[in-house]
Amino acid sequence: MQGSEISLNILIIVGVVVLAVIGYLIYRLEKSNKQKKEIEVRFYEFERKINTLQLESLESKLNPHLFKNILNTIQSHAYQTYFALDKLANVLDYILYESRKKFVTPKEEIEFAMNLIEINKIKVSPLFELKVKSKINENEPLYEQRLLAPMISIDFIENAFKHADLQSQNAFIAVTFEFRDNTFSLTVANKISPRSPLQKEKSGIGTETLDQRLKIIYKDNFKLERFAEGDVYIAHLKINLLEHKAKMLAAR
Repeated sequence: MQGSEISLNILIIVGVVVLAVIGYLIYRLEKSNKQKKEIEVRFYEFERKINTLQLESLESKLNPHLFKNILNTIQSHAYQTYFALDKLANVLDYILYESRKKFVTPKEEIEFAMNLIEINKIKVSPLFELKVKSKINENEPLYEQRLLAPMISIDFIENAFKHADLQSQNAFIAVTFEFRDNTFSLTVANKISPRSPLQKEKSGIGTETLDQRLKIIYKDNFKLERFAEGDVYIAHLKINLLEHKAKMLAAR
């Protein structure tokens, strides 16, 4: 009997020790997971701050570049200055107030792009073909929600007017804005001028800035294509704002 009691006591002691070890291991594991989560939170916060600084730097480069191009356009066509200044006032309001916000609505960005096109339109020949189309479903809920990065349309529009032969009746620029299924799309096509260095030169600051902004903000929720088919250059941007919003809400 005494031997049995000793064996039982040993088993109890071993059981207690095992439970204590398991409890300690669980405690260490939970502590390790908590530390891991804290490190992840700090990492993502640090990444967010870096991205914010990058965006601020990119936007500070963008605005003076845009101003210079707009003012050069107006100055070289003084006979249409009154009309141009009216459109410029709208552009300036957007740059000074709306572009400082992290996001604007698709409606606001499209209106801004339309004003930018009107300013550039004063330097084209009357025979030049300029087509601007809008395929927009204004009833979609995200059309007037602030989910779109401001001034993302600048690079497309400026490049089209820069590299097309604006005085040729055989040249053209075609701009299409779309908002369907909570997706913003912009397509710009232009016939490349024979004098244009577009196919030889490296990307300019505007193109580089746009690429970086899209990658930082939208990650894998956008598609950007630029390509030439013969003497026609096409740029196409598509942003799925519904997926972007879902990921923003999930990250909170």
